[in-house]
Amino acid sequence: MIASVLPTYNRAPLTFVKGEGSWLIEADGRRFLDLGSGIAVNALGHAHPSLVEALTSQAQNLWHVSNLYEIPQQQALADKLVAETFADTVFFTNSGTEACELAVKMARKYHFERGQPEKVEIITFEGSFHGRSSAGIAAAGSEKMTKGFGPLLPGFVHLPWGDAEAVEAAIDETTAAVLVEPVQGEGGIRPMPDQELKDLRALCDAHGILLILDEVQCGVGRTGKLFAHEWAGITPDIMMVAKGIGGGFPLGAVLATETAASGMTAGTHGSTYGGNPLGCAVGCAVMDHVAAPEFLAEVNRKAGLMRQKLEGLVASHPEVFEEVRGSGLMLGLKCRAVNADVVKAGYAAEVITVPAADNVIRLLPALTITDADIEEAVLRLDAAATAVEAA
Repeated sequence: MIASVLPTYNRAPLTFVKGEGSWLIEADGRRFLDLGSGIAVNALGHAHPSLVEALTSQAQNLWHVSNLYEIPQQQALADKLVAETFADTVFFTNSGTEACELAVKMARKYHFERGQPEKVEIITFEGSFHGRSSAGIAAAGSEKMTKGFGPLLPGFVHLPWGDAEAVEAAIDETTAAVLVEPVQGEGGIRPMPDQELKDLRALCDAHGILLILDEVQCGVGRTGKLFAHEWAGITPDIMMVAKGIGGGFPLGAVLATETAASGMTAGTHGSTYGGNPLGCAVGCAVMDHVAAPEFLAEVNRKAGLMRQKLEGLVASHPEVFEEVRGSGLMLGLKCRAVNADVVKAGYAAEVITVPAADNVIRLLPALTITDADIEEAVLRLDAAATAVEAA
């Protein structure tokens, strides 16, 4: 008999009932150090007082009215995002998957309105992840995600990761945009070097096509800048955002320049829940913290400490780990042992990590993690590695 919850997840036998900062409390009372943050979602940790206050205060006044009317909280969050980024305009969604759908539509509509309807192809990269909608799985092109779901949405060209020459060779009269994650998350914590991002920006400019960045996982302070592309000193035309922007409340967004968004006029797109008062009230509170220079400076300081400790961990367990990779507090441990075994051993050591491709485990702690919690996290990872060695 099928379970009442559709069994599409391979769940760990853990039931968390409470969260406090960087800690999760299991139903049986055990305390787990959370280095997953709901897969980079809980940017300010669990039950952050500012987010609790924003949510409860808004909940006592208004939950939902739909986008048929003005929503002050939505306007406030859009203003904050425009003030802090390259963008001129913002559309709010509920998730990164929905953001991908709009980014694809926006790029194609941009060219259509310029009398170039043939420009529909979007260049993407091996190892990418852009959500599980029809556009998202077609963009990634992974057999694991597409097998059995019928014909894929056309209009995507898949290229090897980090091959600039392949990108230039693939651009033709049908190309609309390049879509890339500045740091691949599901693909194994693979940062695109700054120069390669600069080269992509230059190629897009030279050929009159758009650059779309997927910062769903690597954005909102995760790498020590508000958005990861800032390290390369470039800006996109369109950017997908979600996860950390809501601090745990379902919220996503597409940020764009006025030019890139020019085709998206009244009636061309919509969302029932996107930009609702509850989500945007929480998003405003997240931005008030994460966009502050002193907050980002602390993320970078803690990232340096954590990376130093992890390098020592790798050196101590050469049969389990190969290297540390990533940027800021978006870190990965490339494993020599099976990554799933390391994640499972972490459960026994009461530390939460997240598996990824390329035999990597992801470490995506709350951006508010303390120095003491970093020390404790590495001790628990050490215990997990020792258990894997002994198995």
